[in-house]
Amino acid sequence: MKEKILITGATGFIGSFLVEQALASGLQVVAGVRKTSNTKYLPQHEVHRVELNLSSVETLTQQLKECAQQWGGLDYIVHNAGITQARKKQDYFSVNYEGVKNISDALVASEVKIKKFTLISSLAAYGPGDALSQKKITKNDSPHPISTYGKSKLMGEQYIKSLQHFPYLIINPTAVYGPRDKDFFELVKLINNGFEFYIGTDKQMVSLIYVKDLARAVILSTLSSFKNKSYIVADTKDYDKTELGEAVKSILHKKTLTIKFPSSLIKGIVTIVDGMYKLAGSTPFINLEKVNEISSANWLCEADEIWADLQTQPEYFLQNGMQETIAWYQHNQWI
Repeated sequence: MKEKILITGATGFIGSFLVEQALASGLQVVAGVRKTSNTKYLPQHEVHRVELNLSSVETLTQQLKECAQQWGGLDYIVHNAGITQARKKQDYFSVNYEGVKNISDALVASEVKIKKFTLISSLAAYGPGDALSQKKITKNDSPHPISTYGKSKLMGEQYIKSLQHFPYLIINPTAVYGPRDKDFFELVKLINNGFEFYIGTDKQMVSLIYVKDLARAVILSTLSSFKNKSYIVADTKDYDKTELGEAVKSILHKKTLTIKFPSSLIKGIVTIVDGMYKLAGSTPFINLEKVNEISSANWLCEADEIWADLQTQPEYFLQNGMQETIAWYQHNQWI
């Protein structure tokens, strides 16, 4: 019989690729969805779907029991559900921390025995690396997240680690790009229209990971014997922030007007906007925390361990990863 894996957040950008990779690995997939989820990227006949209430431990406990009964048990859970944007700061903790706490507590209460619980966290939980030395972020560094999003992700990690006899794995991806992604698409769209914008005039170094490589690393590590540890996931190459724009321009055969905004100017404007939104009890998408993250000089990370443990290497780097991404955008008429 096939092993069963429950993937939460299965309809999102990363989640949909996790589902595809799990199917390719011969697993029976149960996709955790919401009533409002857009399921267009889920295979129609190969995936079981279950609506999960991640806000209630009691409801979730019963749902996990029913899943195990209906499909003859659960072997693995990949908890990918979370948010990267929110109108209110508390929403990050409600979803990214309390959601993790609720599903892990429900799993314990349900007495459904699984081999591993894999939590998809973020490099933001560590915070940026030192700007002067450009030393890479490692999993042994003391976390110092600089955003509410990063803090909420870190709290989820800390809760999982506090549980006794709980077979966890924590995945901290760096910036993820690929088909279906809407965040990097904004950069591609700008360049396609002849513009290139940067915040800050100083050098900025980043690590990246293509979504298919991330999905492969997540599923392989979930199926591996490794547990009760954390992995940072990146493609192992170092990129200057301008290389991303150069790659997109070369693929699209575009020339751009490049504009570099001083960080101080952007932060001043955003601080004013932040204050206006605070009066209304919400947070703008581009807020001071987001600007601080975007403009941090060092988002390089050390990711050799996961590839060594899995005895494989990334298959995509910036040029071929972005080539495939842009081809998808064009085929689906996003650009």
